[in-house]
Amino acid sequence: MTDLAKTVLPDTKALLLERQGAVLTIWLNRPEAKNALSAEMSDELSAVLDAVHNDRSLRAIVLRGKGGVFCAGGDIKGFKSGMQVISAEEVAQSNRSFGDLLIKLNEQPQVVIILVEGAAIGGGLGLACVADITLVMADARFRLSETSLGIPPAQIAPFVTERVGLTQARRLMLTGARFSGTEAVALGIAHAVAETIKELEAQCQTVLGQVAACAPGANAVTKSILFETLRRPRPEALDFASQGFAHCMLSDEGREGVAAFVEKRKPYWAADHR
Repeated sequence: MTDLAKTVLPDTKALLLERQGAVLTIWLNRPEAKNALSAEMSDELSAVLDAVHNDRSLRAIVLRGKGGVFCAGGDIKGFKSGMQVISAEEVAQSNRSFGDLLIKLNEQPQVVIILVEGAAIGGGLGLACVADITLVMADARFRLSETSLGIPPAQIAPFVTERVGLTQARRLMLTGARFSGTEAVALGIAHAVAETIKELEAQCQTVLGQVAACAPGANAVTKSILFETLRRPRPEALDFASQGFAHCMLSDEGREGVAAFVEKRKPYWAADHR
């Protein structure tokens, strides 16, 4: 386990980082561009996730956007400025790097919570599909706009499809349909909807309180088991799960959890939550 005091966060320009105890809030901080995903922002987010990956004193990561907008998608102006000077191979590599970021955020050991206000368009909608818990404003605007720009929603396609199912993914991607936060909940993209920012943040605090009751090591192993079930044949996935179970059962957390249950008290990770 990495000690809280020893965790060093990287310097960032396109992100604003706020750590309070066991929670790290990452703000997308390009409000003048509606938090469009520039290469700098993506690289910084990847670096932050790497820095805290092994820190079990960090229980949750909250991702949201400054300026009343979550994320307007890819940096289209940035795309245009580089179109004449790079090859198809370079474009493909750049596009693929965003897929690596989505994988990393999707499988981050900490619980990832995304708050959506304003809009989640294109890649922003893709980000909303890789959080463990996504909370949205009722009037937030969602759209997979890529095909209207003459490009496919390439890297986000698998994650959106996993979230909403193939039939809805086809409809949303091939029509560029616009929909609200309320509809995002109905589609399975989001888990709860709020009418005000105060309500949205209260929902987030409720989730953080629930996360605090769960052992951080057990949560990390649970996430790894969930994703291995998607990659491995069933018997292999169950073998992997049994190894994770054994590791947790014999760990300090497992011993503490059993002792706390028998002694009818809170385990240290819940009692220490602030």
